[in-house]
Amino acid sequence: MAKRRLPRILFELIESGVEDEHGLSRNEEAFRQYRFLPRYLGDISDRDQTATLFGRTYASPFGIAPTGFAALLRNRADFMLAEAARAADIPFIISGASAAPIKELAPVAPDHIWYHIYPAKDKAITTDILRRVKDAGLSKLVLTVDNPVYPNRERDTRNGFTLPLRLKLPILLEALTHPGWIAHYLRHGGMPFLDTWARYAGEGKSAAEVAAFFRSQSPSLQTWKDIEEIRRDWQGTFILKGIQHPEDALRAADLGIDGIIVSNHGGKSFDPLPSPLETLPMIKAALGDRIPIMMDSGIRRGYEALIARCLGADFVFVGRATLYGVVVAGREGADRAIEILRKEIDQSLALIGCNRFADLNGNYLLGGGQHSEPHGIPAQAGKACHRDLVHH
Repeated sequence: MAKRRLPRILFELIESGVEDEHGLSRNEEAFRQYRFLPRYLGDISDRDQTATLFGRTYASPFGIAPTGFAALLRNRADFMLAEAARAADIPFIISGASAAPIKELAPVAPDHIWYHIYPAKDKAITTDILRRVKDAGLSKLVLTVDNPVYPNRERDTRNGFTLPLRLKLPILLEALTHPGWIAHYLRHGGMPFLDTWARYAGEGKSAAEVAAFFRSQSPSLQTWKDIEEIRRDWQGTFILKGIQHPEDALRAADLGIDGIIVSNHGGKSFDPLPSPLETLPMIKAALGDRIPIMMDSGIRRGYEALIARCLGADFVFVGRATLYGVVVAGREGADRAIEILRKEIDQSLALIGCNRFADLNGNYLLGGGQHSEPHGIPAQAGKACHRDLVHH
């Protein structure tokens, strides 16, 4: 439905990856390597999919990941996603490339919005954004580490997507085959302002000039020293997104980072990166329960949140699903996307015989494609159990 509504250049902005896009398929294929080992005939009449993070319990174990330029797809999309998150009692990470003014968006769902920051090359801008986020009453900050330079998004390049957006004739002709979006875009004034960045671009700048300024400031190279400085400046919850190496996870915890999101940017960073589902068990083994471990990238079905939990994730995030929903039907579409995932999680818990999402562990999982023992039971122990069963 979103593909029918959006011009190709914008639909593929959501759908695409980088380089040859093997990372996109790898993210999804990683989940196909696992099977559930169900337990039947228990009482599963009272199922619970709540999940607790940073001392707060959410109604479901997934949240809405940050997706930049959402207002380009539908006017006030970020407000609709925030409202949907509040209604569903799940977190929403607002992108640092959002058109929504922080001070206007924060009151919509102050207990559910986490702010995702793109540090600027000019550190004074980063400091000021942190101040504005704090003044808006938001307490959770997410910083993405996996795009130190702008990635090679070849499909966007072929389609002619740039910042600022330049609507050349072939793009316009294709866009005219999506009249509903064209009418909506023109009715709401065309190219949206990236409000967070407008004040730094200079007085009286157009939306295109603000977008160009944003691209001149981001991505910016960050080091552990920069992370330490932000940790000192930011007194709220601080989360790093894009961690994939166990040693980086340990270093983050040692620096006082409150949580990490294992991620490869939904396949939009670097094609040869592993799926986060592949690195998640290593990170869990390294960190244990020191800090919450979350993940995104590749989750398309509710049961995949269960697989992630069995492999060590406390929580997961989805980006494309809710963005497609809001593109198609605004707030109602976002609600529907969330409803689908919640229903699938509930059904999946029932079908594997587990009452509580929080109780999931490796013993509910077969897989990895290398062995057939439950993932939570060492291979030798599994073989011993098998011998005992055969003997009896």
